[in-house]
Amino acid sequence: MRWTNDRRWMPLRVIAMLAVAALVLAACGEDDPDDDDAAPDQQFLTMATGSTGGTYFPLGGAMQGVWNGHSDGSFRVSTQASGASVENLRLLHAGEVQLIMAVNGVAADALAGEGAFEDDGALEGITFMGNIYGEVTQVVARADAGINSIEDMDGKRIAIGPPGSGTEVAARTILSAAGIDPDNDIQAFQDTFGDAADGLRDGRIDAAFAILALPAGSLEEVATATDLTFVSITGDLLQGLLDDDETLSALEVPAGTYPGQDDTVTWTTNWATLYAMDDLDEDVAYQLVKILYEQNEEIANAHAVGGQIQLHTATDGRAGIPFHPGAERFYEEADAL
Repeated sequence: MRWTNDRRWMPLRVIAMLAVAALVLAACGEDDPDDDDAAPDQQFLTMATGSTGGTYFPLGGAMQGVWNGHSDGSFRVSTQASGASVENLRLLHAGEVQLIMAVNGVAADALAGEGAFEDDGALEGITFMGNIYGEVTQVVARADAGINSIEDMDGKRIAIGPPGSGTEVAARTILSAAGIDPDNDIQAFQDTFGDAADGLRDGRIDAAFAILALPAGSLEEVATATDLTFVSITGDLLQGLLDDDETLSALEVPAGTYPGQDDTVTWTTNWATLYAMDDLDEDVAYQLVKILYEQNEEIANAHAVGGQIQLHTATDGRAGIPFHPGAERFYEEADAL
């Protein structure tokens, strides 16, 4: 139906035009002086963790929940699964994520452009936020595989960790130090530890490396269902590894830590550490670290490994990686440096 009475049509048209103009002015107009105290724009941060079968992924989810629950509104964190340390460091440097969990020794390689990062060059701008928990390189084999030492792995089927993970880096380093070429002397499987656990149970693989918290629930399950040999790293092999990596230390794991573990086993340990790029907002970085260490009990309630998040070990094994200014400010205030 068309209007024929112009005196009725014109006011409606004018009203519509005025309404549109008002909307435009509201969107583009002057700052409201009453907004001076408004909170800054919220920053959305993504943290890369690890595979779903490891420790990083569920622990990262627990950290995310506590961060978001205690944030002042200036940031919000989400997490994503990944291939862990090596991949995470590349993702961080490329700006695809803002926070990562990574093994401290792998991070030191990234900053120096060494090890897995020889072809990348030095990944500059990566900064240290704080340690989360002790990473233990755990080595287990099926009891029927005839593997009682690292040297016995020659010619065997070995899960060395997902591509780009800290587990893969550690496995390759340990095997090479024992005189075993990971690319030619073994049949290497690059499974997540969840898949490797299945492989140990069904006999698809003979042994597996895994960097996990201690004790690892997934390994406890395998040890309950399958007879395992807990393979120690000892002697000249151990000493050579320690001499070559200042971020590494030996760890005596008491008998009984896992089902069927009758003897003390010697493994190596690093730190799982939180990293960010140096352009992360200083105040946001400060809050992230402050919440991480002051609300550690709440994280531990959500994931047992959170109990290892302790201020007194927060900066151990930093290996020369620079502090993020926000993190350093917190440690100075907490008298933790």
